[in-house]
Amino acid sequence: MFRWMLGGREAQSSAEKNPVLCIGEDQPKNCFTELQVLKGHFDIVRFLVQIDDFRCASAGDDGLVLVWNIETGERLQELRGHSQQITAITSFTCNNGLTSHTGLITASSDRSLSVSLYQITSSVKCLLVLERLCVWLSGGEELCVWNKDFQLHFNVVLLPKNCIAAAMDKEIVIYRLTVSTDSSVSVAEIRCLSNHQDQIRALIGVNDGLFASGSHAGELILWDAIDWNILAYEHILWEESHASAQAEIRLAAPKPSEMSIQHLSTNGKLILAAVGSGLYVYSVQTRTVVAYRKVAHDSNVLHTMLLSDSELMSCSEDGSVRMWEIQDLPLPAEPASPGFFGLWTFGRSNKQTGPPSKKIVDVPNSRTLELTGDLIGHSGAVQMFVSFKENGLVTCSTDHLLILWKNGERQSNLRSLALFQKLEENGGL
Repeated sequence: MFRWMLGGREAQSSAEKNPVLCIGEDQPKNCFTELQVLKGHFDIVRFLVQIDDFRCASAGDDGLVLVWNIETGERLQELRGHSQQITAITSFTCNNGLTSHTGLITASSDRSLSVSLYQITSSVKCLLVLERLCVWLSGGEELCVWNKDFQLHFNVVLLPKNCIAAAMDKEIVIYRLTVSTDSSVSVAEIRCLSNHQDQIRALIGVNDGLFASGSHAGELILWDAIDWNILAYEHILWEESHASAQAEIRLAAPKPSEMSIQHLSTNGKLILAAVGSGLYVYSVQTRTVVAYRKVAHDSNVLHTMLLSDSELMSCSEDGSVRMWEIQDLPLPAEPASPGFFGLWTFGRSNKQTGPPSKKIVDVPNSRTLELTGDLIGHSGAVQMFVSFKENGLVTCSTDHLLILWKNGERQSNLRSLALFQKLEENGGL
């Protein structure tokens, strides 16, 4: 898609030469047939955050925060306050009972925070707002809790049910956050979860009762958010084994990126894991693999999103954004062999208490991820994207650009409607 507009892109590896992954120009299920390039940044754009139905903010290595109107592509505001790259951004809503407005909090490697700037002692890498307690958290080499007046409370972190979960190397540390009647905040460490064998790369909340974590070694763990016990454990391995009695056979030492879980996303029912250049869809309810594709992109997948129970999207270091559909069809290019699925383990590891581990040798209900759209517009790695549903899709990249992708048919109808309204106002031609 759009190769004829942008000079084309040759296949870079055997993955792209695969006819299943080369969807071609005819993409009937891809509605994004119009694009608009948004310029304003002069360095890598790493973050996008949705403000409302028609606005988003972008931030990156140039230290700028730009606010955009996604209907028109107009740049609404330019926020300056950091001298180095922005490492995290989030939005928050202030409500005084009469009016409410949305603001942005940014963190930077210059050791400052904005909206209100405070000097802290470490680089900030993540932000989380806990609106019901009127506090928010910044995380990096140190973890900090701030109140609504941007006053620093304690060096700690946070999760659902007034609890805080912090991924620290191979461990997840659980804290409880308590706000007393005099508005003072206290934090107590409750538990340290050390079930991962490698560095934790992704940590997400699935729903009110569950959260999930993914590690550099391809471990996906589903946790109970109330008592923090392991509910399911998956070890995602790339290699398919030959006939053997061993549960795990590694034919060759894989590259670290091939097994690493770079990103997790969820819709509460399914968990989508970006593992190397592949995608894995896991059912929270059945605790099984629903669908997978070992090679979904030419390079590592950086960001994913579940659009529905059957549709998903991913972007990659290869500069592409791809749309996928879970279909009840056999996977011709990658048959679901018993040897491969024998490498997916369920239950608890030796460190865990509870039901013993069990192995599924075949997954007869596993479905295929079918490529339905390939958005080629960026010349660098696509860092992430934000979906505004029918209003469009925004992507950002290392090429310093944002691209606003729109439904061509919808835009054509809107232009026709606007023309007819103009003619009616002017009394015809």
